[in-house]
Amino acid sequence: MENNRKTIYLSGPIMDEHAGTARAWRETAKQLLGGRFRLLDPMRRAFVDRQVDSANEIVEFDLQDVRDADIILVNYNKASIGTSMEVFYAAHDLGRFVVAFSPFEYKDCSPWMARYCTKILGSLEEAAEYVNNHFTEQQV
Repeated sequence: MENNRKTIYLSGPIMDEHAGTARAWRETAKQLLGGRFRLLDPMRRAFVDRQVDSANEIVEFDLQDVRDADIILVNYNKASIGTSMEVFYAAHDLGRFVVAFSPFEYKDCSPWMARYCTKILGSLEEAAEYVNNHFTEQQV
């Protein structure tokens, strides 16, 4: 069963985001999804933004996580270049299923996020329920 679990990458703003905010939703996602899915949290690495020697590593490790994931769970709570790049790479280049949650109404979403997120829901809880309903192996 362990090997059959799908992997989810937790994508969302980190740079210029208060560390507590960047971690809090990811911890909640782990509580909502962790038992059924393998979760990849980019906050597990101890890199510092805006340090030249870390920039390439940050991007490469995050892109590796996106490649390793079956599903991308996105916190689309504000415009974020890194998050947008991860979404585009996952959906366009890799054909991954991208589930986002956002406080924005559809009319206020970036057309790029609307186009490359497979589904955008109103809250993390709704997104987790969607993922659980559609990507959990059903026991017969």
